[in-house]
Amino acid sequence: MSRRENIEEWFMRYSDDIYKFLVYYTGQRDVEDLVQDVFIKAIKSYDNFQGRSQPKTWLLTIARNTAIDHSRKKRLLNWLPDNWLLHVRETGPTPEEIIGENEEKRLVYQAVSQLKPAYREVIILRSIKGLSLTETASILGWSESKVSTTMHRAIKALQQKCNEKKETKGMMNHVI
Repeated sequence: MSRRENIEEWFMRYSDDIYKFLVYYTGQRDVEDLVQDVFIKAIKSYDNFQGRSQPKTWLLTIARNTAIDHSRKKRLLNWLPDNWLLHVRETGPTPEEIIGENEEKRLVYQAVSQLKPAYREVIILRSIKGLSLTETASILGWSESKVSTTMHRAIKALQQKCNEKKETKGMMNHVI
């Protein structure tokens, strides 16, 4: 298969996974440009893909790095004077709008978004995207034992955040 055919096949198979990963990772629903950037980078660095990992794992690594780069650019834009870049700023939907009406999912999404980055990454890759321990370790550049330990700690932190949110919501409902 040619480079173009492989990338086209990977796009058909994995673009939805890349899209969902980027939505969770960035907290924005409008990530189509980032998905496109991921596949453009994959085309440019296709010769570096040696087949030691699955194409999906390689593409998710590119997606993670693309999201990190996007976040850095966004911070720079926020740092620059408001009046100069007001028209450039993104006004994407809030996490609540992304999740929609399902309250339980919204609470979990909020809790995940408040985790520290390492915990959030492991939760997204292992629990939400369903990647294996080996794939997650490869994407993050960690050992498998570090992924396992971080996952265990992330789950505890997530449970604590969800419980706090439920308690806060319960108190608010009681007051109302």
